[in-house]
Amino acid sequence: MRMEMVDWPGDILSLVAQEASALVELLCEQNSGVLDRIFALVEPKTLDHIRSLTNTRDRVSAIVDYFKSSDRNTCTRFLTNVYQYSENIPFLLETTLVSIAGYTPGANCNHTCDTVDSSHSPNVKRPRLDHVQSYMDALKSMVLQKHESVAQAVVKDIRLEDTWVYLRHRNPPRVKDRTIQSQASLDNHEGEESEHKVSVESLLKTTSRVVTLLGQAGSGKTLLVHCLGRDWAEGSFPSIHLLFLLEFRQLNLISRDLSLKELLFLFYPACDDDKEQRDAVFEFILSNPEKVCFIFDGYDEFCAKLTHPEKLESINDPNKSLPMKDLISGLCSRKFLSDCTVLVTCRPRDVTDMFGSPGFITCELQGFDRLGVKEYAEQYFHKKGDELKKKAVNLLMNNRHLLSMSHVPGLCHICCVCMEHLFSSDGTDLQLPTSLTQIYMQILLAFLKRINGGVVSGTALLQRYRSKIAEMSQLALKGLEESTIVFLDTDVSPELHDFGVKSGILSRVKLTREDGSSGYGFTFMHLTMQEFLAALHLMTSQNITESQLKKKLNLKTRWTTKIDPKSVFTDSLHVYVCGLAAEACKSSLVQLKGTDGTTAWVQKRQATVRNVLLGFAGSTSQTGPKIVELCRCAHETEDAKLARAIGSRPQFELRNIRLNAIDLDSLAFVTAAANQNVCLDIGGCSIDPDCLEILPSFKNVDHLIFRSRKYDDKFAEALCGILCNLQALQKLDFISGGLTDVGVVKLARALKDCPNITHLNVSDNSLKDDGITEIAETLCGLPNIVSVLMGKSSISIDGILTLIERMSACNTFQKVHVEANKDISLFFSQSSDKVCENTDLNNTEEPKNVTLKQCNINVSNVVSLCNKLRSFSYITHVDLSKNSLGNKGLKKILELLPKLGMIQELNVSENGVDMDGVVMLASALCNQKNLRKVDASENGKKKLLLWFDTSRRHSSRQLTSNVTGIHLHKKLSLTHSDIKPVYMTKLCKQLVKCENLLDIEFSHLKLSNESVEKLMLILPEMSSLQLLNISHVDLSTNGALLLIRSLADCQRVTAVELRHQAEAFIKFVPDKAEAAICKLTEYKLCKSNVEKLSRILENCPRLSELDLSYNFLRDEGVKCFVDYLPKLKISSSVTLTGNQITQVGALHLVNSMNTCEKVVAVEVSLGVEDQSLIKFVQEHVNGKTLRLRECSFEVIHLKKLVEIVNRCPRLLTLELSSNSLHSQGLFSLLDSLVELSTIQTVKLSKNGLSSEQIEYFVKQLCSCHQHRDIRIEEPWLTGNAVVSLIAKCLNLQQHIKEISVNRASINIITEGNSSPGSTIVAHPENFSSALQSISFDDCDIEGQHLAPLTLPIQKCHALQDLRFSQLKVDRKGADFFPEVIPFLRNIRSLTLDLKGAAEDEVATLMEALPKTTSFESLSLSQLVLGDRGTAELGRALQSVPNLKLFNLSQCSGWTAARGHELVRGLVQCVLLAEIRLDSVILDEEGITILAQGFSRLTSLRRLRVVTSETFVNGTGIPRLLASFKGFRQMEEIELESWRMGDSGTCELVKCIPSWTELVKLNLSDNNLTDQAGEKLLAALSHCRVLQKLQLSTNQLGQASAAKLAQVVPLLPQLSELNLSENHFGQQGSKSLCECLMSMKALKILHLTSIGSSDLVGVASSLKHCPSIQDVSLSWNSCDDSLARTLAEILPLCTKLKRLDLEANNITTAGATVIAKCLPSCPSIEVIRLWRNPIAKEDENLKDPRLNFSSV
Repeated sequence: MRMEMVDWPGDILSLVAQEASALVELLCEQNSGVLDRIFALVEPKTLDHIRSLTNTRDRVSAIVDYFKSSDRNTCTRFLTNVYQYSENIPFLLETTLVSIAGYTPGANCNHTCDTVDSSHSPNVKRPRLDHVQSYMDALKSMVLQKHESVAQAVVKDIRLEDTWVYLRHRNPPRVKDRTIQSQASLDNHEGEESEHKVSVESLLKTTSRVVTLLGQAGSGKTLLVHCLGRDWAEGSFPSIHLLFLLEFRQLNLISRDLSLKELLFLFYPACDDDKEQRDAVFEFILSNPEKVCFIFDGYDEFCAKLTHPEKLESINDPNKSLPMKDLISGLCSRKFLSDCTVLVTCRPRDVTDMFGSPGFITCELQGFDRLGVKEYAEQYFHKKGDELKKKAVNLLMNNRHLLSMSHVPGLCHICCVCMEHLFSSDGTDLQLPTSLTQIYMQILLAFLKRINGGVVSGTALLQRYRSKIAEMSQLALKGLEESTIVFLDTDVSPELHDFGVKSGILSRVKLTREDGSSGYGFTFMHLTMQEFLAALHLMTSQNITESQLKKKLNLKTRWTTKIDPKSVFTDSLHVYVCGLAAEACKSSLVQLKGTDGTTAWVQKRQATVRNVLLGFAGSTSQTGPKIVELCRCAHETEDAKLARAIGSRPQFELRNIRLNAIDLDSLAFVTAAANQNVCLDIGGCSIDPDCLEILPSFKNVDHLIFRSRKYDDKFAEALCGILCNLQALQKLDFISGGLTDVGVVKLARALKDCPNITHLNVSDNSLKDDGITEIAETLCGLPNIVSVLMGKSSISIDGILTLIERMSACNTFQKVHVEANKDISLFFSQSSDKVCENTDLNNTEEPKNVTLKQCNINVSNVVSLCNKLRSFSYITHVDLSKNSLGNKGLKKILELLPKLGMIQELNVSENGVDMDGVVMLASALCNQKNLRKVDASENGKKKLLLWFDTSRRHSSRQLTSNVTGIHLHKKLSLTHSDIKPVYMTKLCKQLVKCENLLDIEFSHLKLSNESVEKLMLILPEMSSLQLLNISHVDLSTNGALLLIRSLADCQRVTAVELRHQAEAFIKFVPDKAEAAICKLTEYKLCKSNVEKLSRILENCPRLSELDLSYNFLRDEGVKCFVDYLPKLKISSSVTLTGNQITQVGALHLVNSMNTCEKVVAVEVSLGVEDQSLIKFVQEHVNGKTLRLRECSFEVIHLKKLVEIVNRCPRLLTLELSSNSLHSQGLFSLLDSLVELSTIQTVKLSKNGLSSEQIEYFVKQLCSCHQHRDIRIEEPWLTGNAVVSLIAKCLNLQQHIKEISVNRASINIITEGNSSPGSTIVAHPENFSSALQSISFDDCDIEGQHLAPLTLPIQKCHALQDLRFSQLKVDRKGADFFPEVIPFLRNIRSLTLDLKGAAEDEVATLMEALPKTTSFESLSLSQLVLGDRGTAELGRALQSVPNLKLFNLSQCSGWTAARGHELVRGLVQCVLLAEIRLDSVILDEEGITILAQGFSRLTSLRRLRVVTSETFVNGTGIPRLLASFKGFRQMEEIELESWRMGDSGTCELVKCIPSWTELVKLNLSDNNLTDQAGEKLLAALSHCRVLQKLQLSTNQLGQASAAKLAQVVPLLPQLSELNLSENHFGQQGSKSLCECLMSMKALKILHLTSIGSSDLVGVASSLKHCPSIQDVSLSWNSCDDSLARTLAEILPLCTKLKRLDLEANNITTAGATVIAKCLPSCPSIEVIRLWRNPIAKEDENLKDPRLNFSSV
C-alpha cells in the first residue's frame, strides 16, 4: 500500500506541543533503527548536539523540541515517520497521527495494530480507522440535517459563544471553625446554590462530564443543542470525535430493551448498514469514551423516570440489552463509558432525576434581557417594513405585561406573531391582550387565518372552525394525559392532519421506529400550544365534568425531590385554564361552545375555576413556589377579588426557585389588589437583574428581603436603579449575599432617595472597613432610619475606631454593637430632639450605647478608643467585654473615665483581668466619687461590670461634697471566685477607705479559714459597711464560727445569718446596734462546735434571736447548748428546729424552764414539722408556757416530764398535742397538773383521750376551786358523744363557769374562789351550777341529742348566754328550748341558728322567748317563722325593753301584714345599739313603720340592712334614709345592695358629717357614679376614725379617685379599702397611687376589675403602706410589667400575707420574677395566679405559696 500525505486542517506545531510528552514516551520505547530514521530529518548542526547527549530520554526530548519549533512541512514529515515506523502506538495518539499521515491502498506497514481484538492482523488498523472516519463524516451530515430542519423558522443566527447559561454550584457545608474554612466556603451558604455565567459553547469544551441543561418551556433548549451539534459538525469541538443527539420524544417510541450499540445505530445507522463499520465504530466508542458525546434532549418529555444508579445492576457487557430508562441512567451515572460526555436537557423541576456523577454540573438557560427582547423583535419585523417594525417594537417594549412574557424566547416569538396578527386585523383600535392565555387565543386566530388567506377574521374564525378546534383540543388533552407529544399517523385523521398542517398548529416530523424503519408523525407547533388547546377542551367540552376540571387545577410546585414520581410533562395547563376563566375570554369560549344556553354554561365553568383558586388562597399551608403559581393563575384570571384574597397575606416567602418576569408581574398584580403593606422575602431564588425593573410596580412593599450568595454587587447595582421608585419601602434586607464594599456603598447611596427607609440589613456579606464606615455615615443622615445591621463582616480595630468617630458626629445615633465579625449593628432615633427616659431629668439628650465585644482591643488601643468616646455628648453604656485589656488596659480606662462624661455602665468582662485588677477596682470604688458598683466573678476573669452614678455629673445637678458623700450607696460584688488570704487582706484594706455606704458581696466563693480570719481582722474597721453578703460560700464550720464572732468584735453588727452553701449575710447599722440576730443553719455541729459557739455568744450582750436549726445537734448537742443557756444574754428566742432530737432531747429543752430563769416558753414538736423553740422573758408575761406536739412519750418519759413540771412553779400554760399518751403515765401527769396551782390553761389536742379520762381530768381540775381554762380536742367530740360528755361534766362539777363546743373541741372555764363578777337576781332556791355561758357551734348536733342536756341546763339558773349554731332540729329538738328557756331567769343573750324546724315548732319557740328586763341580745337565723311565729316574735320584742342587739338573718315565711307587727315590736326597743336585718322582706308600709321607728332609736351604733328585691323596688328608701338623721353615735353602717343610686346617696351624705365616730361604711352595689361619689368622699373627711370603707360594684370613675386622693390623708386609721368592680381607668389608677402614699394603717386593699391594665404605679405605691396584709389586683388584664414591679416591692411589704393576681395576663416569665423574690418575703402565705397564661409546671415555680388553681 502507498502512503499519501493529506492536508491537516489544524495547527501541526500546536499538535506536537500538545502531544509532546506522549511522543517522548513512545520514541523512548522504539529501537535504534526508528530513531535513526528520525535523526535523518534533523539538520547536521543540531544533530551533532543531540547525539552528544548520553541519555536516551534526553536525546528524544531534544528531538521533539526541535520539531516543535520547526516549520509545518518538516513537522509533518516527522509525524509521518513516527506513525510509519513506530510500534505499539497508543490508540489515542495513533488516531491523531492517522489524521495527519493518512494511507492509500498499497502502502506497506511494518508495525502491529494495538486493538481490542488481538487476533486481527496488523493490516486491519487502517481499514478500521477509515470506518470511524467515514462514520464520523456521515454522522456530521445527519446532525447538520437535523439542525437545518429545527432552525428553519429561527429569526436570527445563534452564536453559542454569545449565548449564556448560569452554571449552578452547590456550596459546601460550613465547618464549625470559620478560621479554617476556605474562602469559597466563606463566600457561600451551606446547601445553597450559587451561580456564574458561562457560554453555551463552553459546555462541550470540557469533556468527560455530565451536564444538565435546564430551561423552562420556550427557552430554546432544543434549538441550542442542535446548534451545538451544528458547531461540532463544523469542527468547533475537536476533542469530540462522535456526537449523538437523541430526542426523548423519539425514545418514547421504543418499547423493547436495547443495547447501547443497538440504540446508537438505530437512530444513526452505519453507511449501507455495514456491520464491519458498526463494529469498528462501536469498538472506537468503547476504547475512546472521552471522545464521544451523547446529547439527550427533552427529558421532561420522557414517559419514564430514570432508574436510580443504586438500583442498576453492574453493567459489564456493553452489548447487553436494557430498558431505555436503565440505559440512559447508566450513561448519566457513569456505570459504563465513564469518560464520555453526556448533556441532558430538561425543565428545572426534573433536575432531581439527574442523580449526579463525578463531573456532574447543572446549568440553566436564561431568557432574554430587555435588550434581547428588543433585538429579537426588530429582527422578527425586519422584513415587515420600517413603520410596522418601529410601531411593534415600541408597543412591545412599553407594555409591561407583554414585555414580562417576552423574556422567555419562545413566548417572545409568540408575542411577535400575536402583534403581527393584530396589526394585520381590520379596525383601527388595537386591543392588546393582557394575559398569556389571551395571547395564545390571538395566536390561535392567527393560525386559523392562514387557512383561508385571511378572508375571515376575528371570532368568526372560531365559529367557522369550531369542530376542528374541538377535535384538535381533544387530541391535545389526550396527549397530555397519556404523556404523548408525538402522534402517529393513526392518531390523527386525514382531515385534522390537513387542518393542522395548513394552519401551522401541527408540524410533521420524521420518526424512527423500533425496527429501524422510518415514518412520519405529528407534533404541535410547541408544547405550550398543546397545553393551551387542552385547556380549551376542558373549558368548552360538555364531556368534561366540574369534578374532572377541578382535578386539573392543582398548583405546580417548583420544588422536587428524587423520590417524587415522574410528573406529566405539562407545566402550564392549569395556567391556561385559569386564563380562560377571565372575563375577556368569555366571548371566545361562547363561540367555541356554540350551543343554546352557552353563555350561562361558560360563566358557570369560569366561576368554578375561580372558586377553586379562592379555596387555594384561603389555605395557610401553601409553600412559596405554589404561592407564585397561585399568583400567576390569579393574574391570568384578572379577577380582583381573587387577587385581594391572595395578596392579603402579610409576607410572601420565596425560596430556591427561579423567578422570572412573569412571576414578579403576577406578584405585583395580587399585592396591588390587596392594597396593604407586604413583605417580599426572596431567598436563594435565581432572578435576572433586568427583572428587578418590575419591582416598582409593587406599590405596597414595605419590607424587601434578598438572601443568597447569588445576589452580588452587580445585582445590587441593578437594585439601586429602582429603589427610589419603591415609595412604600421601609425595610431592606440584603443578607447572606455576595456584596462587597463597592456594592454596599452604591446601595447605601441609593437609599438616600428612599425617605421612608427605617431598617437596612446587609449582614453576612463580604464587607470590610471602608464599606462599613461609608454605609454607616451615609445612612445616619436619613430622617427615619432606625437600624443598620452589618453582621458577619470583616472589620479591623482601626475600622472600629473610625466607625465610632463617625457615629459620634451623628445626632440621631443611639447604639453601636460590634462583636468580633459576628455582629455589627447601628441603631438610631427617628428624631434628634426626642427626650429620653433617664435618671437625669435635666438632661434631654438621647443616651448612647457602645458595645465592642471580642474585637481584640488591648492596652495600646485604649487611649484612641477613649478619645473617640469623648466625642459623644451623652454616652451611658459601654461594653468592652471579651477583649484583651488586661490589668494595664483596665487601669488606663479608669484613669480616663472622668473625661468620658455620663457613662452609667462599663462592661469589661473577660479581658484577662486577675485579682490584682479586682483590688485596683476596689480602690477605684472608694476613691472615685461616681463609681458606685463593681461586679466581678471568677477573680475578675469572667464578669466584670462597673456602674456609675451620673446624677451629680451634670452641671445643673452638682452638689457639695458634704451632701453627696456618704449618701451614695456603693457595692463591691465578687462571685464564683477563690479569694486567697493575701488578696483578702488587700481587698479589705482598700475597702476600709470607703467613706460611702458600702455593700460587699462575696457569694459563690471558696473561702479558707485563713481568708475568713483576714476578713474578720479588718471588718470592724469598715465603718461604712452596711451589708456583707456571703451566700453560697463553701465555708467550713470553723469559718462560720469565725464570722459569728463579728457579733462580739463589731458593735455595729445587727444580724449574722449563715446558711450552709445558701443565703448568708452580715448586716450592719451606722452606729451601735441595740439588738442583734444570729442564725446558723444547715451546718453539722458537733459537741465541741456547740461549746465553741456558746463561748463566742457569751460575749454578745445584744443578742435578740438565735437560730440553730438543721445543724444535726441531736440530743447530745441540745443538752450541751441548754447547759450553756443560762450564760447567754438572749432577749427573744432560740430556734432549734430540725436537729433530729428524740424524746430525751425534748425533755432537755423542757428542763431549760427550770435551769434558765429567763425562759418563759418552750415549744417542741417531734413530728413531721420537727420544731423546737425557746422563748425568753417578754414584757407583760409573768408565767411560763410549755407546748409539746407529737412527742410520743413513753411511760419513762412521762415520769421525767412530771418531775420537770413539778419543779416549775410558774408554769401557767401547758399544751399537749398528738402525743398518744399512755394511761399509766397520763393519770400521773394529770394528777401533777392538778397539784400545780399556778397552771391556768391546759390544752389537750388529739392525744387519744377517752370520755372517762376527760371526765376524770375535768373533775380533778375543778375540785381545787381555781380559775382554769381547759381546752380539749378529740375527733370523736361531736354529736351525741359531746352532748353526753357535757351533760356529765355539768352533773359532776358545779364550778364550771363557761362551756363552748366548736366542731371537735370543747373549752371549759372554771371559776375561782371569788364570786362571779356579774349581778344575779336572788331566788329562794339554791343554784346547782355556776354556769354562765354555754354554746354549741358546728358540732353535728341534732335535736334528738339534746335530751341529756335538759335537766342540767334547767339547773343553771345563773346562765346568761345560750348559743346554738347550725343545729339540725326535729320535733324533739324543738321541744328542748321551750322546756329550758323558762328556767333561765338571768338570760341576757340568746343565739339560735336552727335548721329544719317546722312553722308550728318555731311558733312555740317564739312564745318561749325570754321576756325579762335583763334580756339584751337576740339573734335568730335560718328560721321559717310563718305568720304565727312572726306575730309571737313581734309581741316578744315588746316585752324586752332593754334589748340592745337584734339579728334576724335568712329568716322567712311571713306575710306583709305580719311583717308590720314584727317591725312595730322591733322599734319599741328604743335602747337598741345594733340591728342586723339580712334578707328581710318589707313592703312600703313596713318601710314606713321602720323609718318612723328609726327616728326614736337614738342609741343605735351599728346598722346592717342587706335588702331584697322587694325592698329595693319600693319608693320608701328616701324616707328610710332621711330617718338616719337621728343617729348621732353611728359607728358601723352597712347598706349593701340597696341600689339607691346617686339620689339616695346624696340623702345619706347629709347625715355622714355628724357621724364623727364612724368606723365602717359599706355602700357596695349601690349604682354610685362620680356625681354622688365625690360628695360622699367629701363628707367622709369628717369621719376621722374611719377604718373600713367598702365601695365595690359601683360606677365610680376618675373623678371619685381624684377626690379620694384628697380625702385619704384626713383618714389616718383607714385599714381596709375595697374599690373593686368600678371604672377608674388609667388616670384613676394614678390617683389611687396618690392615695396609697399616705395610707400607713392600710391592711386590706381590694382593686379587682377597676378598668385599668396599668397598675404598675399602684403596685409601686404599696411600699408606702407598711401595714398592708391583703392585696387583690385580680381581673385587670395586667401584664408582666406588674409582675416585675411587684417583685421589687414585695420584699418591702414585711406584713403582706395574701396577694391575688387572678385573671391577668402575667406569663411564665412574670411569675418567675415573682417567685425569685419570695425567699425575701417570709410573711407571704399565698399568691393567687389563677387564670393567667402560666406554665405552672415550670421548675422556677415550685414555691408552694404560688397558687395556680382552686384544686
